[in-house]
Amino acid sequence: MGEARTTSPGTGGPTVVAARPEFWDETVCGEVYAAGATPEQAFAHQAEERYRLIPILQPFARLHEGRGKDVLEIGVGFGSDHCEWARSDPRALTGVDLAPRALGFTGERLKLLGLHSTLQQADATSLPFEHGSFDLVYSWGVLHHTAHPARAIEEVRRVLRPGGVARIMIYHLHSVAVALLWLRFGLLAGRPARSWRDVVAHHLESPGTQAFTVREARQLFRSFRSAEVRVELSQGDLLDGDIGRHHGSRLLPLARAVWPRWFVRTALRRQGLCLLIEARA
Repeated sequence: MGEARTTSPGTGGPTVVAARPEFWDETVCGEVYAAGATPEQAFAHQAEERYRLIPILQPFARLHEGRGKDVLEIGVGFGSDHCEWARSDPRALTGVDLAPRALGFTGERLKLLGLHSTLQQADATSLPFEHGSFDLVYSWGVLHHTAHPARAIEEVRRVLRPGGVARIMIYHLHSVAVALLWLRFGLLAGRPARSWRDVVAHHLESPGTQAFTVREARQLFRSFRSAEVRVELSQGDLLDGDIGRHHGSRLLPLARAVWPRWFVRTALRRQGLCLLIEARA
């Protein structure tokens, strides 16, 4: 593992250095919402905030549908979704992540709740499993951080059994959130010709992050028997939660206060950051 260089699809531009594993060890996804005097309280608060800020997650992921299935989650992060999969009584549950700290948090969380899973460090572009190992593969907001998302999605297809289901969220390029980043780091920075893809690669979470059009998402999942792709708003589009804190902008509190969330929810629903893909092998 380590650094990986990648070019965003269709740009033909310079390569971007993708994040090292250490990036996600320092900033485990969701950790910022863990608050409480005990680990139990911190984990519970993090899960509460996660599902409050991302109301689309549970209806899409259907975390209760693991019963009797072999389930794989790629990118367990702070472990809230993984614990829900464990509660669904799967035949076997497996979780992988690039970051050892994420695996540690998830393992601790499972132990506190008396739940079970097989956790291991692995790269999404080279999963350490046999062909056709799983009935269901789930990944929320992870595969767009790899240097080669197409390779990661082909790995999802490879490890699924015939008829198996993948539920994946990746980022949407033509979104309100990306437009806001371009406004800050493109137009207002005196670089109006800067591409949205370049802004995403340098300013949306980890270095080298990618985002895709709906058409590109369908192309990524072309080897599956079927794939449904839909767009949904995220907390990034709505300027909710802890979004944008690492940019350090003095304008962010003002933007949060005046942001017309009602307008975004009603008029810009098709310009959300989340591409939700349910694909069948």
